[in-house]
Amino acid sequence: MAKFSLSLLLALSLLAFSPLCLCHKYQGGYLFPQFYDHSCPRAQEIVKSVVAKAVAREARMAASLLRLHFHDCFVKGCDASLLLDSSGSIVTEKRSNPNRNSARGFEVLDEIKSALEKECPNTVSCADILALAARDSTVISGGPNWEVPLGRRDARGASLSGSNNDIPAPNNTFQTILTKFKRQGLDLVDLVALSGSHTIGDARCTSFRQRLYNQNGNGKPDFTLHPTYAAQLRNRCPRSGSDQNLFFLDFVSPTRFDNTYFKNLLASKGLLSSDQVLVTSSEASKKLVIQYAENNELFFEHFAKSMIKMGNISPLTGSRGEIRKNCRRINNY
Repeated sequence: MAKFSLSLLLALSLLAFSPLCLCHKYQGGYLFPQFYDHSCPRAQEIVKSVVAKAVAREARMAASLLRLHFHDCFVKGCDASLLLDSSGSIVTEKRSNPNRNSARGFEVLDEIKSALEKECPNTVSCADILALAARDSTVISGGPNWEVPLGRRDARGASLSGSNNDIPAPNNTFQTILTKFKRQGLDLVDLVALSGSHTIGDARCTSFRQRLYNQNGNGKPDFTLHPTYAAQLRNRCPRSGSDQNLFFLDFVSPTRFDNTYFKNLLASKGLLSSDQVLVTSSEASKKLVIQYAENNELFFEHFAKSMIKMGNISPLTGSRGEIRKNCRRINNY
């Protein structure tokens, strides 16, 4: 009996001191928030500092950094493949349709990487920098906070075709978008919650022009778009030209991370077709939109959980991949 009690006490003590963190096991290792506590204690502080300065210079940068993490994770997993420039056999993902003339913020990541290499060389991966910068951008904009599981390593290759095919597009149907999410192990709640990131940032005229003039190939605008809002958009987004003109994804509070995006959808004032279909194409997703529009705390809670889930898509851990010295190119051995 005494031996049993001792064994039970030992088991309980081990449980008590085991890290109560969002740990996720992968081939060759774990992701967990304390990954750099000993190898680079100031890592998160450094990332946050550089991101804060960048967003202070330009509020739009918060959305840009958040988007980079999303566009990275949906292609080959969260491995910083998006950050690689073309060289040798590598064809950069930056040239894909979703990223060309659109993805931005790479200089901020270069600045973060440079600071981390001075602080603790060959330690913090570019993939983890992306995950941390996305979280910090959200918090700085007024959004939720969460512990980021860390320990990702960087890919030694990129996938232009994956970037073209796997990232949801502004004109995709609801079912196509949901299929692309499910392919990554994400579900409907993740889709609607993560779409809420469009509460900050901008989109180009070319991303939604078809809604204004020729939504279904019949020369007519999208009937799900509020007529007054459509008229305002047409003023700066003509039938041709002005492709790069920028428009707020959330015209009510464009730089504040909140649930106004969902309120806009319910008023038929979502900017992108991929936004508005959350209300018009699925009763299940519409129900979530209504819940988030009514309850900002619920949106924040689901968004944080979905960001953690997205950040766990097929990471390289253990001895796989590498820790790049420069996020734009693989290491030379």
